[in-house]
Parts: sequence; C-alpha cells; structure tokens
Amino acid sequence: MPDDEARYAEAVARIDAANAMDPHGKELLYSQRMSAWLGRIAPDASEALKLAARAQHIRRWSIPRSDYPMDRIGYLKWRTTLYKFHAEEAGKILREVGYDEGTIARAGSLIRKEQIKSDPEAQTLEDVICLVFLENYFADFAAEHEAEKVINILRKTWKKMSDRGREVALTLEIPPGAKALVERALSPEA
Repeated sequence: MPDDEARYAEAVARIDAANAMDPHGKELLYSQRMSAWLGRIAPDASEALKLAARAQHIRRWSIPRSDYPMDRIGYLKWRTTLYKFHAEEAGKILREVGYDEGTIARAGSLIRKEQIKSDPEAQTLEDVICLVFLENYFADFAAEHEAEKVINILRKTWKKMSDRGREVALTLEIPPGAKALVERALSPEA
C-alpha cells in the first residue's frame, strides 16, 4: 500500500476508533454512512473532503445538547461549538498520522461548514449530511416531533442542499408517513 493510502487508512481507522467509544453507539455508523454517501455522489472527492465526511461528528457525545439552553440560541451555540470541536479533534488525528497543515486546514474548514454555498466541496459535504439524515434519521425524528416543526426543518434542510443533492434526495425510499411530510414541506402552496 503506498504511503498516501496507508496514511489515509490510518486516519480513518483512528477516526473510527474515536467514534467507536460513543456510549450511545451511534457515531461510528454515522461516519460510515457519511463515507458511503460521499462515495456515491462524489466518487472522485478530494482526500480532505473524504476525511471531513468521516470526521463530521467525531466524538459528538462529548458535548451534549443538554449542556446548552433548550432554545434556538442555545441550539445554534451548541452547533457552532460542535463544528469547532469536530475540526479540532479531526485535526489532531490528521496531524498524528502525518498530514500536512494545508490538508488539515482544508478538512477543518469543511467540517466547520465554511462557505457552503460558494465552495463546491463544502456544498457536497452539506448534501451528504442532508442525505444521511433524510435516509437514516428523518423518519424517527419525524415520529418524535410535531408535524409543523418537522416541515419547517425539512424546508431549511432543502434550502441547504444543491440542486443535485435535492435530485438525489427525491429518489430516497422513506416510510409513507415521513414521505407525506416531505411532500407537504416541498409543496408550492406551503
């Protein structure tokens, strides 16, 4: 295995090992789903983008939502804190396995969601995040929240996605009740 491939494999193994420590048992599967979706929609993705996708939620459980006020401002503060934390955690691993500072900075920028609409790789990562959510987590989320809240979140999610990401999202197979909420959120009368 060439050195670059070995370094990448080691980085992924360390990210996976970190996520395998999740006491809730969710983050390792999430990171694997992120990589799988990235491979589907951007098979020629840069190494920095592949690493950012894999590390998107690295050690997420370390900063619980409950540590912040349970309002919109608290939620936004929590998310901003997580973006920085995930980028720092990924950066530590990438540095340990020998990545250059440029690659580390690029992966960190992608994880922090900088310039989503103007940076094609950041937009691709956002599409992947949305697709993973819609395919794997949306139905359960929808079942736990009132319909209007879910519809509002769907509309925000849709705005974050590129046209290509939306096209792919419309092909996802989701349960009928969740699909009805998607249809309501996307209807022109809404």
